Amino acid sequence: MLQAPAYAFPDAGRPHIHLVLATHPPRVLTIWVGDLYHTLAVDFSTEDDGTVYVETGDIPAMWLRDSSAQAMPYVRFAPVFESHELSPLIRGVIERNSKNVLTDPYANAFTQDYKVWEEKWEVDSLSYPVGLAWSYWNVTRDRGMFTLRLHWALAHILATYECEQRHLTCSRYTSRYLVNGGHGPYYAKTWMIWSAFRPSDEPVRYPYNIPQQMFAAVALQELADLAEIGYRDEGLAARARLLSIQVRASIERYGEVYDFRHGWMYAYEVDGYGNSELMDDANLPNLISASLYAYTSPDDVLYEDTRDFSLSTDNPFYYRGAYAAGLGSSHTPTGWVWPLGMIVRALTADSWDEVALSLAQLRASGGSEAVFHESLDPDRPWRFTRSAFGWPNATYAELLFRSAAGIPAVDPPLDPFVWPAKTPQMPGQIERWNNAGIMTAELQRLLSSF
Repeated sequence: MLQAPAYAFPDAGRPHIHLVLATHPPRVLTIWVGDLYHTLAVDFSTEDDGTVYVETGDIPAMWLRDSSAQAMPYVRFAPVFESHELSPLIRGVIERNSKNVLTDPYANAFTQDYKVWEEKWEVDSLSYPVGLAWSYWNVTRDRGMFTLRLHWALAHILATYECEQRHLTCSRYTSRYLVNGGHGPYYAKTWMIWSAFRPSDEPVRYPYNIPQQMFAAVALQELADLAEIGYRDEGLAARARLLSIQVRASIERYGEVYDFRHGWMYAYEVDGYGNSELMDDANLPNLISASLYAYTSPDDVLYEDTRDFSLSTDNPFYYRGAYAAGLGSSHTPTGWVWPLGMIVRALTADSWDEVALSLAQLRASGGSEAVFHESLDPDRPWRFTRSAFGWPNATYAELLFRSAAGIPAVDPPLDPFVWPAKTPQMPGQIERWNNAGIMTAELQRLLSSF
C-alpha cells in the first residue's frame, strides 16, 4: 500500500517553485512541488495480485478513464527511475486495467475486488487503457508490459468496438438511464461506434459522440502497434487499423457542421440523420482536447473554429464568474466551472499569456494546494462538488511539467501529417531547467519513501 508522504501536510520548508504571471497587476504563484504528485501518493495502492488499484479520489472505485489519466503524467519519468517503484507502479496499473476490461468491457468503473461499480458504456473508457500502455511502451521499451492478459484485453477492446459499430445486430447492451426502454435515441447506421454515455457519465443525446470517436480512432492505431510489437498479432492489428480508418472517415462525413457564427466546426454529438448537438463539455475527451492526443493538429482551421466556439458563450456549457471562466458540464450544476476544463484549455493554449491566465484563475478558484474539485461556482468557489478528484490533480501536474519545466509529452505522433498541441512554456530556459530539477528531485524523494 502506498502511503502519503509527510509533505501532504502544510510545511513551510517544502520544495517549491515560483511562476511570475504577466497579469494586471503581475502575480507570483508559489507552487508546492510535492503537490504535483498528490494523486500518486494517496490514490495508488499495490494489491496482493501484483496489480495497482487507483482510486478516483473520494469515490471508492477505479475508473478505466480516470486511472489511466492519473498515471499518464508520470510515465515520462519511468526511464529516470526504472530502478525505483515507478515502472512497476505503472505496469501494475496497465495490468489492473486489463483485468478490469476482461471482467466487463462495458463497465466504466470497478471496485477493489474486481466487482463492477458502474456499467455505463462509454467509448472512451476502453481507449484510455490503450493510450496508457502505448505511452509506457514508447517511453520505456519495457517488454515486460506485454503480458498474456494485456493481449486478451486488447482483443476484447477491439471486439467490443466492432460489435458496437454494428450495435443494432450485435449488441445486447441496454441501460435504465437511456430513453426508448433503455435502448437509447434513434440513429442511422454509420461506421462510427455506438455509445450510450458521454465522458461525463451522462446519457448521450445522440449516440455518436464525436470526441469519443476521435479518441477511439487514435487509440485503435495505438492498439494496432501494440498488437504487432508486443505479440506479432497481425490479424488484430489489421482489424484495428481498418476500424480506425472507418471511424475517421465517418467523423469527417457526419461530424462536421456549419455554424453561421463560427463557420465549419465539429459537432459534439450526431445521429447520422443530420441532427447534431453543438456544445462542448469539460470532461475528456472533449472537442478542444482533439489536438492534445493528436487526432488533429492545433493549426487545423476546422479545429481552430471548433475551439473558438467551445471557449465562447455560444457554447451552452461555457460559463463565466468573478473568479473563473471555463467549461462546465451537464453532470454538475448549471453555471459551475470544472478546473479540469480550465487545465485542458491551458494545455492546448496558443500562448504563455493564455496559460498564465488559466493558472491565475485556477489559483483564485481554490487550487492553492494543487488539489482540485470536480466543479465549483465561479462566483463563490467555496461551493463545489467532490472533495477529492485525482484526475484534475494529475492533469494539473501534466500542465506544470510541460509549461513550467519544459518537459514535453513523449508520445510520437502516429500520423506523420498530424502534430499534437505543444503547450506554451514559461519564459526563461534557465528557470525551466531549475524547475525541472526541483520536480525530479521531489519525485525521487517520494519514491524513496514507498
